[in-house]
Amino acid sequence: MKLSLRTILRGLAAAGLALGLQASALADTWPSKPVKLIVTFVPGGGADIIGRYVAKHLGDALGQPVIVENKPGAGGLIGVQAGLAAPADGYTFVLISSSYTVNPSLYKLRFDPVNDITPVVQVSKGPLLVVANPKLPATNLKELIALGKAKQGALNYASSGQGSLLHLAAAQFADEAGFDMRHVPYKGGGAALTDLVAGQVDLYFAATASAMPHVKSGKLRALAVTTEERIPALPDVPTIAESGFKGYEATLWYGIIAPKGLPPEILRRMNAEVNKVLAMKETPAKLEVDGALPGGGTPAAFQAVIAREIPKWGQVVRKIGIQPE
Repeated sequence: MKLSLRTILRGLAAAGLALGLQASALADTWPSKPVKLIVTFVPGGGADIIGRYVAKHLGDALGQPVIVENKPGAGGLIGVQAGLAAPADGYTFVLISSSYTVNPSLYKLRFDPVNDITPVVQVSKGPLLVVANPKLPATNLKELIALGKAKQGALNYASSGQGSLLHLAAAQFADEAGFDMRHVPYKGGGAALTDLVAGQVDLYFAATASAMPHVKSGKLRALAVTTEERIPALPDVPTIAESGFKGYEATLWYGIIAPKGLPPEILRRMNAEVNKVLAMKETPAKLEVDGALPGGGTPAAFQAVIAREIPKWGQVVRKIGIQPE
């Protein structure tokens, strides 16, 4: 039986209307159960602190609990893969960090890091804080560099994992400063900080959110920040760039992604609600104490950040010759 063009067009229009109504109904009923937020690093680190803060207020706004599930490993890649394998139904999201843009240069990914995800929103941005155990005989970067050159390979530094942004930021600094340090990777920032405070390692390029309380208590010494400008929370701590390394910058950001194909209505709702959390009166003050600023913005803007930083960190990986464990 032959169908007329008019009949076909009517059928397509009806199907489109049905899909539109179905999507609208989905947006109206979402979420009808708890939402999962996978944090790609262990509890206690900067990602976990920020993730749980957002999850709490986001749950209040959505009317359903937002449950944080920590899945650390491989610079956040394990958690990302777990999240992207979930259905794109609005019940699984992933909090990623800047390390997400390092992984394509270290691992053979099974997905396109730009096109096979749904970027939702950038949550925060801020510097790393270069912190040392107070027993280390260096009170500033100049003294640290002198010590490192005098004892090549004797100093060691922690990171939240092989190939993480914290690893690359420290390795890039040591390379530019002209001395060798031994890398001690951990499975997350919490364990790295614990050993740094205990004196098991000498140095750590840390997430400011997790390191700041130890700096304020005197358990750690802040030597520098990794952004181009100093932070209000530590106005006397210089940047690496102003300490003789012009152009050096490493920004730690966190953001939320979802599996590819997230319904547009859910994406718009999730983006809007996270932006509302970031615009809350207490949010900037909380993040400023930790040396970070709220992110926010559109999914497209966050996707642009990801696409821009992948080649940037790829150049660093190739220059320094970092390999995954």
